[in-house]
Amino acid sequence: MAFSTQDSDEVLSEMNVTPLVDVMLVLLVVFMVTAPLMTNSIKVSLPKTDAVAPLQQKDPVTVSVDRDGKLFLDKDEIDAGMLEARLATIKSVDSETRVRLQADTAVNYGAVAKAMASIERAGITRVAVVTAR
Repeated sequence: MAFSTQDSDEVLSEMNVTPLVDVMLVLLVVFMVTAPLMTNSIKVSLPKTDAVAPLQQKDPVTVSVDRDGKLFLDKDEIDAGMLEARLATIKSVDSETRVRLQADTAVNYGAVAKAMASIERAGITRVAVVTAR
């Protein structure tokens, strides 16, 4: 067995792309992990159900009830007495308004029922109750 110990002083003109690929894969994983966390800014523990096919329409208005029973219209906290009036105003602008209702599993059923009654009194008939799978 003969080994060659020739040292070559030639300059390599090729770029090593392995570190670049490694960094890009790490960034891809970071974005894949953080993207779902940015969709819900209100902390709600949703009940689990079977999957339902999503509708392809305009984004609905979101009414949320958190663990303490506080109401949120989209991401803004709102008083329970003002919910019906705000929804009626939104309904007057767009007659096809849809509402997505999400409530924490620990919240009292009465708070959810009151929110649903306010939605109904505002004249909105398209209501979806959001659950986790």
